[in-house]
Amino acid sequence: MANPLRGEVIRLYKNLLYLGREYPQGAAYFRERLKSAFMKNKDVTDPEKIKKLVARGDFVIKELEALYFLRKYRAMKKRYYEPEK
Repeated sequence: MANPLRGEVIRLYKNLLYLGREYPQGAAYFRERLKSAFMKNKDVTDPEKIKKLVARGDFVIKELEALYFLRKYRAMKKRYYEPEK
């Protein structure tokens, strides 16, 4: 019997993999870390534990989005405003 949370975990992995393309330390570094994090928890079968791990992954997605937004904001600010002295 397949785990009903399997689709959710795969969705999370794909979303993180997509967001990792613009990671400051490089996509290869991010992909390696992502894979090791998922492989470390591959044997978890408790649905509550899986839900906690998925929630943590969703938090990481929000943090990455905030990081990218801040980077874009800083680039725009640097482009259009005088540097403060």
